[in-house]
Amino acid sequence: MGQDEVSTWDGVTLRSTYSDKVIEGRDKLADAARDGDWSMVLDLLEAHPAWINSGRVGGGSGYAPLHQVAWHGADADIAHRLVAYGAWRTLRTAQGERAIDIADRRGHRHLLAPLTPVVHHHLPAATLSSIQRHFHTLIHERAADLITDQQLRLPELETLTEQPNPACWFAVPGMYGGFSYRLTGAELTVESWSRIAGGSGWRHVIDEHGARLDDCFQEFSGHRRSGHA
Repeated sequence: MGQDEVSTWDGVTLRSTYSDKVIEGRDKLADAARDGDWSMVLDLLEAHPAWINSGRVGGGSGYAPLHQVAWHGADADIAHRLVAYGAWRTLRTAQGERAIDIADRRGHRHLLAPLTPVVHHHLPAATLSSIQRHFHTLIHERAADLITDQQLRLPELETLTEQPNPACWFAVPGMYGGFSYRLTGAELTVESWSRIAGGSGWRHVIDEHGARLDDCFQEFSGHRRSGHA
């Protein structure tokens, strides 16, 4: 993934959200990673690079391909290739483990170096946690009951800290929009669009103390929408 590309947070857990064809492909990737079939994993990711940080839809473990690399103790070259594809080394499983934690637990010492996160944007853990908490509150306010109805896994901001371009997109099924968010210093800028939760074109800036609405951005977006009506 290029430094200027924006990654995607895959929060979908309901298999009914996707077409049968997508579910078939995602299952094939999850099966290949579970079975340690790295040739198949790499072929599937070549065809579907956006799946690099996704696990099985509806799966309980939260294991993405890089977590399976750590579990199996695959060759370090496989880990390097997945990281080059954009795999997040800070992504955590349902049990809160990163790939490096799994490799360490299972004694795969040769993977500790390639799985060690390279952090480009340093923030105290408490600050990042506070920003994430306020971000999740904002998501619930904007997306209303869709978060619960869709059983979404909300974004974890730790993954932004290792991305040269610390920006991500989180789509919310049924919202007809979603959340674009970017980390700048100790602030998170969030732009959200929704046709069912108060219109589109809202920008909030979040720091450890809370979220504030950018009224100028909302006013500009409103004028833009009126001009195209």
